[in-house]
Amino acid sequence: MRELGYVNGETLAIDYLSAEGRTEQYAALADECVRINPDIIAVTTTPGALALKKTTTTIPIVMVALGDPVGTGIVASLARPGGNITGMSQMTSELAAKRLELLKEAVPGLSRVLALAYLTDPISPLQVQALNKAAPLLGVTLQIRDIKIGDDLPAAFKTAAEGGAEGLITTAESIFRAERARVTELAHRYKLPAVYPYAAFATDSGGLMALEVTDRDLHRTAATYVDLILKGKEPSDLPVQQPSKFRLTINLKTAGELGLKIPPTLLARADEVIE
Repeated sequence: MRELGYVNGETLAIDYLSAEGRTEQYAALADECVRINPDIIAVTTTPGALALKKTTTTIPIVMVALGDPVGTGIVASLARPGGNITGMSQMTSELAAKRLELLKEAVPGLSRVLALAYLTDPISPLQVQALNKAAPLLGVTLQIRDIKIGDDLPAAFKTAAEGGAEGLITTAESIFRAERARVTELAHRYKLPAVYPYAAFATDSGGLMALEVTDRDLHRTAATYVDLILKGKEPSDLPVQQPSKFRLTINLKTAGELGLKIPPTLLARADEVIE
């Protein structure tokens, strides 16, 4: 917003509200947003957007890189969102299937994959649907485990290993980002090649691979939408934008520890290779 000429505290006033990771707080936060009566609301989570959709049909709302706003019913379509909500989509479901393809490309003989999901979040079941659709085409059987809290992870890995799991994928929710050290440690313990939704898994925590959306560009576009709406544009006239840039990270050190040789064609497409 600063690059667009706004100065917080002078030409713009920003109120920050957070659910602090507690889904049950979103309804109250939505009520508080309406009570404040802002000119516009920017929202960063799917549960938050759904709560706001129920609370107001008049205050303009801009989604900042939400997972799947069409699939979760936040907007009618990408081209014509309708109502008072527009913004950015991360193509979460499509990317879940793409990550499974990358894992199969890295490990061609892969046949059983542990899929960790956080089904409490509305975007998680949609990703599981996409994975279930892609898996048979790749010759892969999924072992889907619903993770409600971090302490569910050890049992999920143990059960999957006993069931012959040979690889790992997670859906893209904040619980896995927060638990990435534990997830990657367990993947290493059970010798499971893995692909993750956030680069930090590979760069900071020793994960094998990650494919993520370049959030920075989505945030910039979201700021542009806020600017346009403040200048009189209607949210319904602004199509939901999708990402055009993605980042593939491959950790060759981890591949070596797993005894994997990453195909040169896959390495050539990587944006970052860790050796």
